[in-house]
Amino acid sequence: MVDPAQIESWLREGLPCEHVEVQGDGRHFEAVIVSAAFRGKSRVQQHQLVYAALGSRMQADIHALSMSTHTPEDWARR
Repeated sequence: MVDPAQIESWLREGLPCEHVEVQGDGRHFEAVIVSAAFRGKSRVQQHQLVYAALGSRMQADIHALSMSTHTPEDWARR
């Protein structure tokens, strides 16, 4: 079973992140991801970057991932 720390590690390996928080129950997860790579990208493009970082794990290990993506500037305004 996958735990949130594994997903956080996979995200950090595949995407330059300033901040990552992942919570979940082993199958369903929620993530907050802050990355400069999201600058100038639509929400869909940001999510595609996250899916690319996780690769085949999205199909094999993670049943569901809800995510909130932010640029560092957007995150700082929160």
